[in-house]
Amino acid sequence: MKLLRVGTAGAERPALLDAEGVLRDLTGIVDDIDGALLADDAALGRVRAAAESGELAVLDATGLRIGPPLGRIGKVVCIGLNYHDHARETGAEPPAEPVVFLKAPDTVVGAYDTVLVPRGSVKTDWEVELAVVIGRTARYVGDDEDPLAYVAGYAVAHDVSEREFQIERGGTWDKGKNCETFNPLGPWLVTADEVGDPQALSLKLWVNGELKQDGTTAEQIFSVAEVVRYVSRFMVLYPGDVINTGTPAGVAMGAPEPKPFLRAGDVVELEIAGLGRQRQEFKDA
Repeated sequence: MKLLRVGTAGAERPALLDAEGVLRDLTGIVDDIDGALLADDAALGRVRAAAESGELAVLDATGLRIGPPLGRIGKVVCIGLNYHDHARETGAEPPAEPVVFLKAPDTVVGAYDTVLVPRGSVKTDWEVELAVVIGRTARYVGDDEDPLAYVAGYAVAHDVSEREFQIERGGTWDKGKNCETFNPLGPWLVTADEVGDPQALSLKLWVNGELKQDGTTAEQIFSVAEVVRYVSRFMVLYPGDVINTGTPAGVAMGAPEPKPFLRAGDVVELEIAGLGRQRQEFKDA
């Protein structure tokens, strides 16, 4: 299923994109697309049954904002340097263990919302990423368990980053990762059964129409399953938590000088096979 949330920011309502690409209203079937829904097999069953019945009301998509496909996100866990080609382009050694950092949930915006270039920024960068959405509480996932059984679905994430804040200003990466609007998510949350193998997805990103990133999740150093298992040993993953699993080569930081960092007026588009497409215009904060 392709689940999404539509409407003005802070007042989104649940919806579904059916097999014919028609937007359908889930109001009255579920309260929201959130961790509580993803952890409730019976509620998900009602959604599936409603979708298959063909009786859900059609929503007019004209002028309708598509918000983040997930409400009440608990935490956004991010994995750095998780693609072989990205590590090579930045001159970094592939990490022996996953590099883990956090983004605040309030960085999450819709797939077509405006992204703000922070005040004082000179190195705002792009990163297309596969987002993993947790559907079952995961703590200390064992070697004999399937970590993918804890995954409810997947989405496109844009891990926008300010590299000077991240790398040159001291402390941790958090300063360059948590600026306002720095995590567009969606447009849909696609349930895991529809996605199949998460290590066989193509990722692309364009800046002002020019292809910058063209990768595949097969290049991940640590697979989605490995990441879920690893993170669960350092923190509890709850339904509705999100994991951004890293970006392939092609970011501005890895380009030759002068590096083409983002400025107000730039337009970034990105997509992952089967998970939809995003488009953001960048403006000054």
